[in-house]
Amino acid sequence: MNPHLVQPLIRHGCAPADARLAAILVHGRGRDVHEMIGIADRLGLDDVTYLAPTAAGNSWYPSRFMEPLTQNQPMLDHALERVHTLVHGLAADGFDPARIVLLGFSQGACLVTEYAVRNAQRYGAIVAFTGGLIGPPGSTWNYGGGFAGTPVLLGTGDPDDWVPAPRVIETAGVLSQRGARVSLEIYPGMDHVVSDEEIARARDLIERAVTTG
Repeated sequence: MNPHLVQPLIRHGCAPADARLAAILVHGRGRDVHEMIGIADRLGLDDVTYLAPTAAGNSWYPSRFMEPLTQNQPMLDHALERVHTLVHGLAADGFDPARIVLLGFSQGACLVTEYAVRNAQRYGAIVAFTGGLIGPPGSTWNYGGGFAGTPVLLGTGDPDDWVPAPRVIETAGVLSQRGARVSLEIYPGMDHVVSDEEIARARDLIERAVTTG
């Protein structure tokens, strides 16, 4: 059984029938959906419906994201499945991937980038606040497919106690090579938080996605 699938799901923002975009908000380790709802409120977008899933035990997988993949199984696969069910549920509600934003913070940012690279297609946008692709040094992410111009925002502090900036830079390169339009912002000395500047950049990215969506 996948323990993430039986956890609460919070819906926020406008009604799906009135939304031009849907956003999946993925929280970090030891955090919760309320922080992600706070991020949604900070974005201040009226035309977006938000889905915020909860991880079992408030952690999507047990070890750090750059440990060998086996150390995070089977919970990593369970976490990826949780995101997948939300994407497919939104498709059933009429939101194709080009109208879906994948957004996460910290462990959640790692999860959304990893999900995206394994399921590359044209999304509305991908926003990763302090996160990068999952796997040990020397990993490759050869899953096929392309992002067809998906706008991506990667932001992180440097140094960061949880997410090394070189992995975020590496993530930007992988996504760009697969056809994403990546904006990478590194903030020297920033704490492990989502800054107001990152929120402003994300708002601009998603507003443009709303317009084209």
